[in-house]
Amino acid sequence: MRRLTSSMAAALVLALVSPLFAQEWDEFVFIEDGFKVNFPGPPKVANTTWTSRYRYTLPARVYSASRGQERYSVTVVDYRGVETQGIERQKQCPPGAETCIGTQDGRNGGILGAGYWKMDVRGALAYATLKFLQRDAKVTDYDLEFQDVVEGYMLHLTNRDESRTMAYITMHENRLYIFEGTVPKGYPEPALFQSSVGFVDATGNGIRYLDYYSNAIHGLRQHEPPPYRAGGVLQGSPGASGAPPR
Repeated sequence: MRRLTSSMAAALVLALVSPLFAQEWDEFVFIEDGFKVNFPGPPKVANTTWTSRYRYTLPARVYSASRGQERYSVTVVDYRGVETQGIERQKQCPPGAETCIGTQDGRNGGILGAGYWKMDVRGALAYATLKFLQRDAKVTDYDLEFQDVVEGYMLHLTNRDESRTMAYITMHENRLYIFEGTVPKGYPEPALFQSSVGFVDATGNGIRYLDYYSNAIHGLRQHEPPPYRAGGVLQGSPGASGAPPR
């Protein structure tokens, strides 16, 4: 229902703005980072790092573009290497140090992961959301959302200067995605940006799952991901062969 509402909002924005404004927007596909989104022109790309909740340093990339006073960005954080870091951290743990080892069921990192790496992945959405909640801004909406049936959180904030920020925080195949659009007071919501969020496979085809995808379950392969369509073609569970859909 939220997905339909977002699409309707984007359509309304297109109807209200000038043709020139609409023509400046285009869809950009980033195969390397597995996503697609509309930007008002080619984005700048910067490599950076992200410090996770459990203090792991992870590679990240920021895509950003602006149109006048409007600002749009996508931050992609790669959690796929956190297991290796967790195992290395575990080796440095004092014997029996639960807070570092991460075992609660008698197996080696079975529930929490060595060095709590699994908990870091499970909590990535909450941690990224916390960073928005800590801003000097008023939260006006916060809800569970999904794009292409991939679980995420939607946040609306009114900033001190009365500009508005709309953020979508999601995770797919152990990558964290933070989509953020900010517009000045009196401007339409950045719905053109947010409603265009999607995921792509290794050939750039858009992915849409046939059932609910949660990275905390499917990204960690507690259960195989649901079947999905890529480029309009029905695919089996992307984890059936041990490989993710990109």
